[in-house]
Amino acid sequence: MASNSTVSYKQLKEEFVSNLSGGSVAEICSVTAVAPVAALLWSVLQARHSFFKPYTPLAFVVDFLLNVGAILLSITLYSSSSLLLNGLILAAAIFVYAIPPNSAGRRKNLKPKVPPTTARVQSKDATSPSLSNLSTKPFLTTYRGCLMVATCLAILAVDFRLFPRRFAKVETWGTSLMDIGVGSFVFSAGIVGARPVLKERAEGKTTAIAQRLLSSLRHSLPLLTLGVVRLLSVKGLDYAEHVSEYGVHWNFFFTLGLLPPFVAIFQSALRIIPSYAGLAILLGVLYQVALESTSLKAYILTAPRTDLLSMNREGIFSFCGYLAIFLAGQDTGMFVLPRRLSTRPSNSIPGSLQRLTLVLTMATWTLVWATLYFLTTNYHYGAGLTVSRRLANLPYMLFVVAFNSMQLTAFCVIDTVFFPAFYTAPDARVEKELHHTATSRVLRAFNRNGLAIFLLANLLTGLVNMTVPTLDVGQLATMGILIAYASALAGVAVALDMYDITLKL
Repeated sequence: MASNSTVSYKQLKEEFVSNLSGGSVAEICSVTAVAPVAALLWSVLQARHSFFKPYTPLAFVVDFLLNVGAILLSITLYSSSSLLLNGLILAAAIFVYAIPPNSAGRRKNLKPKVPPTTARVQSKDATSPSLSNLSTKPFLTTYRGCLMVATCLAILAVDFRLFPRRFAKVETWGTSLMDIGVGSFVFSAGIVGARPVLKERAEGKTTAIAQRLLSSLRHSLPLLTLGVVRLLSVKGLDYAEHVSEYGVHWNFFFTLGLLPPFVAIFQSALRIIPSYAGLAILLGVLYQVALESTSLKAYILTAPRTDLLSMNREGIFSFCGYLAIFLAGQDTGMFVLPRRLSTRPSNSIPGSLQRLTLVLTMATWTLVWATLYFLTTNYHYGAGLTVSRRLANLPYMLFVVAFNSMQLTAFCVIDTVFFPAFYTAPDARVEKELHHTATSRVLRAFNRNGLAIFLLANLLTGLVNMTVPTLDVGQLATMGILIAYASALAGVAVALDMYDITLKL
């Protein structure tokens, strides 16, 4: 009897995340806008009042409530009134900005320990390292931290009834919050993936394709191992799974793990098309043509699962779309990561002009990607295609890239307005301190050990689902579980950061 009830409950859970059609793009943008709006309030508190320096227990609580709590509220209790939540946080930011700052305390807390004049002299010494060609900009840390927080929250929240079904992954056609999250993870990895390419170019070296493949496989191995572990645990524990998402055996870790070697191969194609964005668009278009002009689309969506390929057809063929997203992310990284966009000496270009150039470049690319998305999906002026995360088709790829470019630009604008000193740091030591001043410790901690925290989130999600009947839990208990889960993740992340521990997986 217990066995039958267990089976039926597993079926209920699978049905709970199946055959969903998603929600509107406008609502997704509204719900996710809470991240940059909360970052705005955090920045006002820090830049005007030095609230998070020193980092007291109260500062941690406020940091957590703003950068984790606000995102949690937007996908649960405020899911139907995200504009109200954004308005409340924005009103708080305006109110805090209007409060006159304690200028003496603010100067004391926000200025670098090494005065700029001294730092310029010391930058020539070994004790004060000079600036590299690449920089870790605060807005990029904030963006990646927010993405990790939202991903970790959503993978558990989706199992509760409080999390709207329109936010969960769609079955085949449509847009949803969790669909954009999967693609955003890949786009974010692409941005960081531009770093070794930029280093190689700065050093004037050309790495052989065999060496690039070997290096990429070293990065892939941990992810592929996690994929195998997840596969064995899901099958071994008879865990509820949504087969049409990636297939019978495939999972997202396999997709992430296979990206680096394929990107290494695509490096050679840059001689023909010297642009990652161009490669991304070409790959997306070719994949879409294959879907529309052959029987590939019908095979992916309807073929019987008779062999290894057909059993995992969604995960295998959607890899083309995710590879295009990764390449587009890499293109973004090519102008976000360098210290300056111009090849002219940095001292000949004012810092304000460099910041403005970066913002305008990002805004322009956001407009380009959004226009391409409009042209592929609009029925009157474009191709009239529909987004499909299951296929990872061209509209999905463009939707993900346009969305992330917009989010990144929003964080960049906040960064530029409130923390301009970072962009004129005289040496690496001062720059690091200014970076810490301009970024939330919670988000920085989530970003620093992202993969380890994501793995912990998956383990905790499995534990909750195996011990709690999530479909039967009320609203109050749901929020209690999600807050405890979010607190545990944030606590572990910040503790690792405080002890200067980076877990390389």
